[in-house]
Amino acid sequence: MQCLGAEYEVPAERTPRPPAWRPQLYRKCTDTAWLVLFFLFWTGLVFIMGYSVTAGAAGRLLFGYDSFGNVCGKKNSPVDGAPLSGRDMTLKKHVFFMNSCDVAVQGRRLASTALCVSSCPEEQLDTLEEIQLFANTSGSFLCVYSLNFFNYTQSPNAGALCPRLPVPPSKSFPLFNRCIPQTPECYSLFASVLINDVDTLHRILSGIMSGRGTILGLCLLALALALAMLFTFRFITTLLVHIVISLVILGLLFVCGVLWWLYYDYTNDPSIELDTEKENMKYVLGFAVVATVITAVLLILIYGIRKRIKWTVELFHITHRALGASPFLLFQPLWTFTILLFFWVLWVAVLLSLGTAGTAQVIEGGQVEYKPLWGIRYMWWYHLIGLVWTSEFILACQQMIIAGTVATCYFNRNKNDPPDHPILSSLSILFCYHQGTVAKGSFLITVTRIPRMVFMYMCNTLKEKQSTWSRAASRGCCSCGCWCLSRYLLRLNQHAYATTAINGTDFCTSAKDALKILSKNSSHFTSVNCFGDFIIFLGKVLVVCYTVFGGLMAFNYNRVLQVWTVPLLLVAFFAYLVAHSFLSVFGTVLDTLLLCFAVDLETNDGSAEKPYFMDQEFLSFVKRTQKFSNSRSQQNKDSLRNQEGTELRPIGT
Repeated sequence: MQCLGAEYEVPAERTPRPPAWRPQLYRKCTDTAWLVLFFLFWTGLVFIMGYSVTAGAAGRLLFGYDSFGNVCGKKNSPVDGAPLSGRDMTLKKHVFFMNSCDVAVQGRRLASTALCVSSCPEEQLDTLEEIQLFANTSGSFLCVYSLNFFNYTQSPNAGALCPRLPVPPSKSFPLFNRCIPQTPECYSLFASVLINDVDTLHRILSGIMSGRGTILGLCLLALALALAMLFTFRFITTLLVHIVISLVILGLLFVCGVLWWLYYDYTNDPSIELDTEKENMKYVLGFAVVATVITAVLLILIYGIRKRIKWTVELFHITHRALGASPFLLFQPLWTFTILLFFWVLWVAVLLSLGTAGTAQVIEGGQVEYKPLWGIRYMWWYHLIGLVWTSEFILACQQMIIAGTVATCYFNRNKNDPPDHPILSSLSILFCYHQGTVAKGSFLITVTRIPRMVFMYMCNTLKEKQSTWSRAASRGCCSCGCWCLSRYLLRLNQHAYATTAINGTDFCTSAKDALKILSKNSSHFTSVNCFGDFIIFLGKVLVVCYTVFGGLMAFNYNRVLQVWTVPLLLVAFFAYLVAHSFLSVFGTVLDTLLLCFAVDLETNDGSAEKPYFMDQEFLSFVKRTQKFSNSRSQQNKDSLRNQEGTELRPIGT
């Protein structure tokens, strides 16, 4: 028997060692292959950045350009075969279309010659003499560059080289810096030709550029609201929780009401002819439906947690004590936000350059046309994946730094003597050993987000072959499934990051160990933690609601010639990420405390030999929540037993 036992004895060095569940001093690099993959992916992003700088021309989108390849408002380089190219247009910042009211030109889809001019004619010009006088007084030449303005009235080719008379009054509009005709009979024809001919991507990009001031202001508003919510949660009380919930309800109702009112206003406006207006109406309807559904769900959830607010406030007080050991954790989101902002600005700049990447081709009459380069669409998708993966990577780095700091302070026996520089220690451990783990976890989140975007793109491509209800059902199922999977992976990632920060193990091992120990020890604490996470989520919703409300008021005043709903969606996305980067400090601290609490129960018993690491306030809170959970579960069992014991009996005579 000894020989048989020895035959199946596993060597000691091959036996898997149980996790120590204490912050490790000696570590090794984890998930190195994923760090190499992330580095290679960013090598591709750097290539796209360099390619966009050399091949793109964001100035054409931002400032507009004429028919001869000259960008208005800057000095240009000549194009071979185009004699009127390469001109200095520094003082000519507006694009003027000749024959802007010609119906035949409207049918030919922007066949009118475009010129760079210093100013738009604000009064109607009926003769060539008036065009010449306008050029002499304003320095704005409305005829082709090859014709000197002294010869406007004498050249036999003036009829072909000058705009058709009469020239309607026009006004510069911030969409591509175009001169828009102001006469009612000409405005709708010209605007329909101009807007409907432009590619959807370029309309969206132009909407972003023309509303960049509003977008910047809304981003600053989101930042201010996120900071306000950060300090609100820092000094939270029961009254403040009720105030936050009330503000969230009001914000949701305001946003829903304004969206439905805008949709009603669009549907009852008989002057809607442009593609941008139709797209705005379609997006507004989608926003209204989504906002209404979200509002209904959140109202139901808020009603359900109304009796647990007291426990949530006590849980936040414990979180404050954990933050008190490292108060500089509250400033960690500022660094994260700064890095994210720099990356997003760089990403948008590259996107604008990719959207205008094209080769100049000379056509008849010496005019220049830009043809999109092959492979640009694939670069857009690669660029989009880079946005999601890198953003999630930056946010995951913040989560691991916070988790490592909280774990270091929690597993310190002497609470009166906190460890030195725990934040810097967690930061150095992350960058020296665990960047690969962060890259792997952020990639899993990216995998759940990208397929949803691809599915939405396919639905838009095949929308003519699907009914409205089937398309809505498929979108809803896909979005719901991806959202549930994404939420599960976010929670799994957070526990894995905290375990890696404690034990120094790789992502998969950390996730497995965290799930195992949490399932054994924290069932009575998880429900209260979920309520805390929900209150934090309501804080993020509040930031998004009031930012979107401000955006609706601002963009609605300039909604005709730009797709303002897409910039509004970007602002909402930005507001949520800012709120998430700030308020996730409390969520990360809560999740890490839950894990440390489970580890404490697993490895200690409260005796003199194995005392708990948690302080008395935390221990008292845990006991009260456990008692409350046990009483609730006992009530449910009694209720179920009573229901099972009830039988229908015949009525006695």
